[in-house]
Amino acid sequence: MPILHASYKDIKKSAKKTLRNQSVKSRLKTETTKFLGLLSSKKMDEAKKQLTFLVSQLDKAKSKGIIHKNTASRKKSRLMKKLNVTSA
Repeated sequence: MPILHASYKDIKKSAKKTLRNQSVKSRLKTETTKFLGLLSSKKMDEAKKQLTFLVSQLDKAKSKGIIHKNTASRKKSRLMKKLNVTSA
């Protein structure tokens, strides 16, 4: 157990950050699943709207340091590729 007051504070801060990070990552996974579902049901207009929303959420998570910038870029690239292949 921590002895210093600052150590207790660090534990609280770490717990808050972990909770926030988990909720953002969970939301990203949910939105990705929703997008892939729209693609599989061939609803292209809705899928494009969902993709723009998903890209903005990935960029926000990247800017807040929740996910790495290369991870965000890779996910965006793969999702856009799936949309282009499905719509072609």
